[in-house]
Amino acid sequence: MKSMKILYLGPEEGTAIQRIDAFRRLGHDVFVADVGLPLDNLPAPMALTDAWIFRTGCLGLDWIAERWLFQHIAGQTFDVAFVDHGDLVNASSVKRLKKIARVVVNYNQDNPYVPRDGRKWRLFLDALPYYDLVVTPRHSSVGPAKRAGARRVLEVRFAADEAVHQPMSLSDADRARYAAKVAFVGTWMAERGPFMLRLIERGVPLRIYGPRWNKAAEYDAIRAHVVLGPLNGRDYVKAISGASIAIGLLSKGNEDLHTTRSLEIPAIGTLFCAERTSDHLEMYKDGEEAIFFDGPDECADLCLALLQKPDRIKEIADAGRRRVRQNGDFNEELLGKIVDAALETKADA
Repeated sequence: MKSMKILYLGPEEGTAIQRIDAFRRLGHDVFVADVGLPLDNLPAPMALTDAWIFRTGCLGLDWIAERWLFQHIAGQTFDVAFVDHGDLVNASSVKRLKKIARVVVNYNQDNPYVPRDGRKWRLFLDALPYYDLVVTPRHSSVGPAKRAGARRVLEVRFAADEAVHQPMSLSDADRARYAAKVAFVGTWMAERGPFMLRLIERGVPLRIYGPRWNKAAEYDAIRAHVVLGPLNGRDYVKAISGASIAIGLLSKGNEDLHTTRSLEIPAIGTLFCAERTSDHLEMYKDGEEAIFFDGPDECADLCLALLQKPDRIKEIADAGRRRVRQNGDFNEELLGKIVDAALETKADA
């Protein structure tokens, strides 16, 4: 793929910065525009602004993001405009981007077609018909996207990152902080509390990392196993590396059949233990490259049995890492596929 000039609309943090860096590793000239910045600087408490944006879909504020964007990129043209999620990008902006970019692509890791997030995706849905390509990691989103007006929809898998998600040797200090037999890294959701409590009741030596767990009804019972707060970047990789087994759970409200954890955990080299879904069974051989369960008791049975067989844990973890690499489930391959599909779409138009 030849070098291109790419406008990346998204924040320089989280998994977005991993995609930005992956584009640059591929040799592209990337210009970043975080349209959330002007909204963060409004003369109101950030928590209030964030709540308004989430609950109303940026009602009455999208013009501020649009004005800032086109001042920020004034006088430039691009081969690709890559919109990450797009909850702050209105239809007017997408139409204007099409005048200065060969193709305009939306990549949304979330699920804007289900009611879980209320009106958060109002601007995205209004703008949907104007994108040249809309990319989703969920099969269940393909039909709703088309019915909502998407011209072309590409279904992909989530991806790990070549540079970030790889085995890491831990220092003694890191091992003291992150060593765990079984770990879960993720935000509290209502259905996750009872699941974790049942594992603990079954005697699984569990460590839970993530925000909002203090909101769980079960918090008093699981408190001793919880490390509150988000883990990002190297700290996230250290927590996964420090575990013998890492659990992956799905968001039912998002209709997930796999998530980024499904690729990141095996790529880091830790045994992946997750819900048995069609996506997971397509990715890995159950019991050989990962282990899958249908509920907390089966999860507990698997973890407790394998913890008696550390050599078997390593065998499965190593096989899972080989599989994710063979499948090419990493950012560089994903982004190359998306850009190729977008340019083909434009050529066929």
